[in-house]
Amino acid sequence: MAEANAVRGLVPMDVAGRADRVRAAAAEANCDALLVTNLVNVRYLTGFTGSAGLVWLGPDKLLLVTDRRYGEQSEAETGQAGVDVRIEITNDAPEEILTGAAAGVSRIGLEAASVSWADQRQYAEWFDAAELVATSGVVERCRQIKDDGEIDRMARAAAIADAALAEVCPLLANGPTEKEVALALDTAFRRMGAEKSAFTTIVAAGPNAALPHIRPTDRPIASGELVIVDMGAVVDGYRSDMTRTMAVGEPDPEARKVFDTVRDAQRLGVAQATAGTPIAEVDKACRDRIAADGWAEAFVHGTGHGVGLDIHEQPWVRATADDALQTGHVITVEPGVYLPGFCGARVEDTVLVSDNGPRRLTRSPKDLLVG
Repeated sequence: MAEANAVRGLVPMDVAGRADRVRAAAAEANCDALLVTNLVNVRYLTGFTGSAGLVWLGPDKLLLVTDRRYGEQSEAETGQAGVDVRIEITNDAPEEILTGAAAGVSRIGLEAASVSWADQRQYAEWFDAAELVATSGVVERCRQIKDDGEIDRMARAAAIADAALAEVCPLLANGPTEKEVALALDTAFRRMGAEKSAFTTIVAAGPNAALPHIRPTDRPIASGELVIVDMGAVVDGYRSDMTRTMAVGEPDPEARKVFDTVRDAQRLGVAQATAGTPIAEVDKACRDRIAADGWAEAFVHGTGHGVGLDIHEQPWVRATADDALQTGHVITVEPGVYLPGFCGARVEDTVLVSDNGPRRLTRSPKDLLVG
């Protein structure tokens, strides 16, 4: 693993140590074994990136089942990750392999969020001697705390997003369409070394910016409009997430006030992203600042979320969160104000909760005017 990561210049990840942490989490859920069917969780546990596979995590064994398309790939990727895993290749239903692994196991956890009703019925037939337990977030809770290798990948993805925005931002002065700006960013990500964009890049100007997750359109960007650009890159599976709001020329005074309020709210939220702070306090810091200027009802989404192998993962940064931030959490802080038919503004960073306080992985300037 270390050699493969050194070629890419990335800090090694402790993939091999994850199985024991997930076993402990499964035991807390009163499960003797866990059948992992979510492909992101399969990757987390084994390093395997194929489109078909599942993992049996038993008390003393880790088993990856995939099909013949991935025989060589599964061996290479799990070997590079340094994971002690038995690999079984089959193009048929893996019933015999899994029932053999489950011999003597009393309670088997299923990932409720990724198992269909049809799958559950099939597993009930296969594991008829065991009790099936619907689990929620067993692996995902372990994924919340990032190791140095994961943080390095996310920092690299954030740096690519920063560089791509710096390169593309001057194009706004030429009156491009939203789609043209989004395409330029996506292209820059790949050219700068990212695998792909972390999600569908959002570029929304003027009244379109009042729609938080609108896809880019053929509408040209006009002078004086606020422009929301929400983007991220992927490096070795790990993602960054950043939003900046910009304008070409001086915006309407009310739009300028919207932006100033959102930027200030985001600054206050980031300052709360410290180990031991209740997550709800990050949300409250942003929401209170926006409410002070009379736009509480215009902040229509949560303040943030965890980032990692998924663009949206635990922990959730919202008013109802009941846990505290921990060192190694990587979250977004992304307050916004959206005024229908007029404008919108959102400012977002990917933030690492470190022993030394919040560390912004995305570092693009937050100035409004671009020319």
